[in-house]
Amino acid sequence: MTDFERKVYRIIFNMSRFGKNPTLEQLKRKTGKDEQTIRAAVKSLMRGRMLKWDKNKNKWVF
Repeated sequence: MTDFERKVYRIIFNMSRFGKNPTLEQLKRKTGKDEQTIRAAVKSLMRGRMLKWDKNKNKWVF
């Protein structure tokens, strides 16, 4: 996991603990990166099975 992937993971994890799913705009503001970079990091985390989106509950599973 790269430093940026770890940063995105921690943001999603910490916000999800309080019942909030971070929006793309929030991730852009908190990381200072563009949409493509954030999407690539999230896809990489999902491929590595560190993140999973639960479609039924509409939230992240760790």
